[in-house]
Amino acid sequence: MRAGTQLIGRPTRGTTGTNRLRRVDRWIAQLPALRAAPGPLVVDLGFGANGVTTFELESRLHRAGAGADVLGLELDPERVATAQGQLERTRRGETVFSPAARVTFARGGFEVPAPRRPAVIRAFNVLRQYDEADVPAAWAQMAARLAPEGVLVEGTCDEIGRVASWIDVGADARPLRFTVSLRLHGLDRPSIVAERLPKALIHRNVPGERVHAWLSALDTEWERAAGHAVFGPVQRWLATVAALREAGWPIDGTRSRWRLGEVSVPWRAVAPA
Repeated sequence: MRAGTQLIGRPTRGTTGTNRLRRVDRWIAQLPALRAAPGPLVVDLGFGANGVTTFELESRLHRAGAGADVLGLELDPERVATAQGQLERTRRGETVFSPAARVTFARGGFEVPAPRRPAVIRAFNVLRQYDEADVPAAWAQMAARLAPEGVLVEGTCDEIGRVASWIDVGADARPLRFTVSLRLHGLDRPSIVAERLPKALIHRNVPGERVHAWLSALDTEWERAAGHAVFGPVQRWLATVAALREAGWPIDGTRSRWRLGEVSVPWRAVAPA
C-alpha cells in the first residue's frame, strides 16, 4: 500500500472456512477476462481471519491452467499479519499449498491498492454488512481499479460453501449477470439461496420483484422435474434448466456449467424493479 493511501470500507466479520469459496473459484477460472489477460492479477478482497481462501484461489486457478498472481487484501492489520505468517510457512513447505504459490497479502479495501490493474476482483461476503444503498458506490470504487475488460465478482455463500450466488460487474461498474450455484445432492428447493443473495438483491426477494419471480420459477421447475431424480440430482437440475429455457428465461452458460449446479441469467432478468 502506498503511503498516504486511504483505506475504504469496514472490516468484515472475518468468517473464513476451508473450501468455502470453491464454487466461485471454479467460475472465476473459466472467465474470458482472466484467460485472455497477459500476466493476470486476481484480487481476493476481504479474505477474512486468515489467508486460506486466497491460497485456495491461487491453487485452483493454477490447476485449471489459468495461472495468475493472487493478492489478498484485508483492512485489519492483524489479519494481514496472520496471512503473512501463513505465507512464510508455505514458502518453507510447511503447509498443503505450493511453496511457489503466486500469492501476496496487503492491507486494502474498496480502493484496491494493487500493483497493476486486476483482471478479476473477488469480493465475497464483503457487502453483507452494508446497506443496499451503499452497493453501487462500492461496485464503482472496486470496478474503477479493474483492467479494461476486467470483472468484479461480488457475492455471498453459506459457511460451508454449498449455497452461493454472485453478480459479475464490468469495469464500467454495470452488473452483467447473476449466478446461483448449489450443491445438488440433498437439495430440497433452489430457493434456499434466498438467504445468501448478494446485498443488491437480498431485500428484493418479494412478490413484484424480478429476483423473486426467478427463484419462484426455479422452485417450480425443480418440483416438476422430480421424476428425473431417479437418474440423480444432476439430471434433475439439467431438466430444470431446460424447462426454464423453454419457458423463455434467458439462461446463460453451457451444459458443462449447469452440471455443476450453476445457472446464470443476465442482470436484466433479476434487476430490482
